[in-house]
Amino acid sequence: MEDHKKIKTTLSAHKLGKQGEEIAQKYLRRKEYKIITKGFRWHRGEIDVIASKNETLVFVEVKARGPGFLGLPEESVNPKKQRQIRKIAEAYLALNKLEDAACRFDVISLVFDETGSYSISHIKDAF
Repeated sequence: MEDHKKIKTTLSAHKLGKQGEEIAQKYLRRKEYKIITKGFRWHRGEIDVIASKNETLVFVEVKARGPGFLGLPEESVNPKKQRQIRKIAEAYLALNKLEDAACRFDVISLVFDETGSYSISHIKDAF
């Protein structure tokens, strides 16, 4: 029975994450960012969204939390996660011959309540 609960919780967290990524992309488009790619994977890691605005490449980590979670979503983008995102970004830049491009790392944080409403926070140049 416990295994079933873990699977169900994982699926719910996965769905919440995907919903958060979709909302973040819409938010970025409204703010006049151009979405270049979604879910860029390199080895065991992923960058949720790569966008551009004003000739700057923006690597975006999206974090979403549902009701009952303690702490802010962006707090989970710890130094280890930041190093992983930087390595993946370096690979993206090298693969696309963009080593000299101006770039930054942003975090978009979403907190959902019991009704499905959410608040969104965009932390530019987060690390």
